[in-house]
Amino acid sequence: MNTFKVSQDHYISHTLVPNRFIDEYLADANDAQIKIYLYLLRMMSSHKATGISDIADIFNYTEQDVTRALRYWEKKHLLSLTYDADKNICGIRIEHLSDPAGTPADSRQAVRAEIISINKNASQEKAPAASSFEKPVYSLDRLSAFQKREDTRQLMFAIQTYIGRPLSQSNVSTILFLSDTLRFSNDLIDYLIQYCVERDKKDFRYIERVAITWAENGITSPKEAARFCAGYDRTVYGIMRALGKTGAPTDRELSYIRKWTGDYGFVSDIIVEACGRTVLATDKHRFEYADGILTSWHKQNVQSKEDISALDQSHRAAQPAAAGASSHSERNKFNQFQQNTYDYGELEKEILSN
Repeated sequence: MNTFKVSQDHYISHTLVPNRFIDEYLADANDAQIKIYLYLLRMMSSHKATGISDIADIFNYTEQDVTRALRYWEKKHLLSLTYDADKNICGIRIEHLSDPAGTPADSRQAVRAEIISINKNASQEKAPAASSFEKPVYSLDRLSAFQKREDTRQLMFAIQTYIGRPLSQSNVSTILFLSDTLRFSNDLIDYLIQYCVERDKKDFRYIERVAITWAENGITSPKEAARFCAGYDRTVYGIMRALGKTGAPTDRELSYIRKWTGDYGFVSDIIVEACGRTVLATDKHRFEYADGILTSWHKQNVQSKEDISALDQSHRAAQPAAAGASSHSERNKFNQFQQNTYDYGELEKEILSN
């Protein structure tokens, strides 16, 4: 589907709702129409990108509901919509309500919003990270034909049961992407949805990210997915336990774990060692703290626990002789996080200042 970028000339940190909208239009509009118009104003004020499928997911509407609301406001002359050759909305203009009725459109002040294909970047948006797989923009005919297949109807019934709500058109588009582009079998898609739902992740963007990870790792069957997830879960939850955390990791926590295991290439033993030192050093910001340690080790080309021991020895050798005058108990108390190459006080200050 298409993505809107709703913008205006000057950014403000709040959303302005015209008095005329409240006085003349609020009473007659239904909840969906009001929510969608206010949401567009919000996106406009913050220069954030959105689209019909995104709005549908946020408010749990169908994409037809969103389109009807947009056309309702078009009839009320609050929006001007443009369409492409396939009659899909490809442009939106939010009209300035302070202008008197009947003012020619070309002389009105207006805020313009662009609609951009989902696989293109908005002019001032940061490009997303590259992926081996790109989700196409499917036509309504293609989605309709996919949904009419008997095996698809059975699959979507099962997915709706797992998710606990009807599927939006955006959700169906994701399922088609899994089948058509990632070449997942229905059994593998079924396993994927169950895997995510069991972890209390029902957002289709999350499901899509997991699917792409599986595809990039050559997963083609539920059995392969189970083996892959078992190893993945052991690593992730082992790190969580090492940091004294229970439950599923947040997206931010997962991003740290992916960096340590993927970008830095550390094995679990090294990560767990950093986590152990973190737990002894602080009760707060543990992922950030551990990241500081592991980033330092990465810069010093640590590849084994022997390398860590060598760094600790080097650090101890560099300590002033006066440090030896401290009591045995005090040396013991702080030994765990003096035997390294970091200034933990400075590291914590840096973390807390972010």
